[in-house]
Amino acid sequence: MKTTSNWTPTLAWLGAAGVALALAFAAPDEVNVMGRLPTISAKRLDQQPFILPFQLPAERSLALVAYTKHQREEVQSWVHGMKLEADSAIFWFRLSVLNDPGSDVARSEAEKRLLARYPQASERARLVPVFTNREAFARAAGVSGTEHAAVLVVDRNGRVLARAEGAYDEAKAQALRETLLARSD
Repeated sequence: MKTTSNWTPTLAWLGAAGVALALAFAAPDEVNVMGRLPTISAKRLDQQPFILPFQLPAERSLALVAYTKHQREEVQSWVHGMKLEADSAIFWFRLSVLNDPGSDVARSEAEKRLLARYPQASERARLVPVFTNREAFARAAGVSGTEHAAVLVVDRNGRVLARAEGAYDEAKAQALRETLLARSD
């Protein structure tokens, strides 16, 4: 009988360790929680081919994501609030996520509308129109939906490292800036 009672704590410990190990594998990892920028082959508005996220020129970049033309003001509030046009330490770009109309003609018409809104070459070089399902893109990126613009810190693997939604907010901007400028290991 003593032999059985000596094994009880050992078996209990092994059972607890097994449960902990199973939970560690079953728990969502950081990528699943924060989101991931889908891999997309696109063209910037200046017609340069661009494969997201692999062709991002910086290890960490700021993506300003708009789902509708009405969100341009929210995106612009981040450009002005973070003084992005004057800050060369941060690589940033705009993503205009459009529901795919299903034809090249309709995509071309959408691009023409964007070209009319963004006449400067510097603006066109920073704007990447993406034709996909808006809701699916938002889910993959880990944002709550398409009702507001999203601001994402992404790495070259597409992992979302930080995010904010809506109009510019100083506290959120500071957290995004810290993530952008942090060294990756």
